[in-house]
Amino acid sequence: MPVLSFPRFWSSVALTALLLPGAAYAEKISLLNVSFDPTRELYADYNQAFSQWYEKQSGDQVTIQQSHGGSGRQARSVIEGNPADIVTLALAADIDVIAERGRLLPTDWQQAFADDSTPYTSSIVFLVRKGNPKGIHDWDDLTRDGVEVISPNPKTSGGARWNYLAAWTWALKRELGDLNRLHDPAAKEDVAKAQKAAEAYVKALYQHVPVLDTGARGATNTFVQRGLGDVLLAWESEALLAINELGRDDYEIITPSVSILTQPPVAVVADNVRKKGPAAEKAAHAYLEHLYSPQAQQLVAQHYYRPINPEGVDPELLEQFPKMDLYNINDVFGGWREAQQTHFANGGVFDRLSASGR
Repeated sequence: MPVLSFPRFWSSVALTALLLPGAAYAEKISLLNVSFDPTRELYADYNQAFSQWYEKQSGDQVTIQQSHGGSGRQARSVIEGNPADIVTLALAADIDVIAERGRLLPTDWQQAFADDSTPYTSSIVFLVRKGNPKGIHDWDDLTRDGVEVISPNPKTSGGARWNYLAAWTWALKRELGDLNRLHDPAAKEDVAKAQKAAEAYVKALYQHVPVLDTGARGATNTFVQRGLGDVLLAWESEALLAINELGRDDYEIITPSVSILTQPPVAVVADNVRKKGPAAEKAAHAYLEHLYSPQAQQLVAQHYYRPINPEGVDPELLEQFPKMDLYNINDVFGGWREAQQTHFANGGVFDRLSASGR
């Protein structure tokens, strides 16, 4: 057998590299997605699907680690050193904090992906026990005597802030009739009265909340596993999960007359992932970009979130999302920056309500 010369050996290696670039230059990449409570099941499935798809596309092997908790608490953990490469949180305000205080990604991060970097949406609904024994049909029923409401803490949970703002939106609409009047200079006095009425309603609502869990999943466990409360204010995704996978015979969903369009956004934590090199940066961007693909949008619907691109999604899956009277935070509250500062910052409206006795 002829002996393979040294130069000829390396020529063979080089030829193999040219023919199989993915195999020759494949990298093993580890990414950390820091997310909020109700997305555990969604990302457990998506991570596996993405890793398989990305390896076929690039040859690189990507492993995604996952962290879950209350959205506000997760954002603070990233600022304090949690080495997130990706954040998929409950609301834009939490990612804004990472950008502005942590300076870990650009302040215009919402421009990086389509639809303000929001690949799926949801809403706030009521989950009640089967038969609806307390006769809960809309927001005004939540403040009746003898009704206990389960909702997490707006200081730590993004879902809780959506709950709070959905309740406030309903109270405003009850007073004003048409929420377009919020932007009518001629309705200034009526708007001021409506805001006071909304504050009074939300204060009364939180007086019916016996415990404030730190996150949305914790609140679901309090209602479902511990059996506390008569109604759970929940992401539509959490309510559908409870109905379909935890006990269709035990619970039912009540769709309120008015709710808010919840928009959980996503972002690459640029400063963190940059330290891992170009291959990791490319994979992190692809991880979020691929969420908009038909395959991922189907997975989103399977996990009870409303796909942002419903075309190509199984129509039967879309039937689980009823038409709702949903309002955008920008239209009602002037966007997340203003809502955060007014209602949830230290010394804001929620703190005032808590100080005066929830």
